[in-house]
Amino acid sequence: MVIPKAIRDELGIAPGDEVEFEVAGDAVVVRRRDDAATRRARIEALRGIWQGIDGLTTADLEAERRAERIREDEKAARWT
Repeated sequence: MVIPKAIRDELGIAPGDEVEFEVAGDAVVVRRRDDAATRRARIEALRGIWQGIDGLTTADLEAERRAERIREDEKAARWT
């Protein structure tokens, strides 16, 4: 199957790359099939992107979850 160059360029498909086809309603979705190493590299590239943003430390998230649990317990106590 020949995929038009503009689409190959947009999807980053190079000669020899494998692609996947998926039926989505009345359309067909074409995507590059990534091997495990490529997927791992893409995930690794995301590591640390939220670093340094206020409110997103583990301690901040744990404190938020504790506060939420307290609110839920208080709400449940009102109903019982």
